[in-house]
Amino acid sequence: MPGYRAEFMVEPFVEGSLGPPVVAAVEAVAERGFEPSVDAFGTTIEGDADRVVAALADMLHAAMDAGATRVTVQVERRSET
Repeated sequence: MPGYRAEFMVEPFVEGSLGPPVVAAVEAVAERGFEPSVDAFGTTIEGDADRVVAALADMLHAAMDAGATRVTVQVERRSET
């Protein structure tokens, strides 16, 4: 099964710190066993398709429940090498 790379951005965000919706989103994917890469413009996870999709579903619920007004998600299918 091919791997996926997913990047998500949660709004609102506070410059210089992570607000509750962002923290909730990052914690949700971490609870699925990912080590998310968090930077100023988004958070990235990589893994097999089923794990990434499940983690993104959890992330969306967590972010929205914590007050997110928008979540932007981009998913890339990685080549099988």
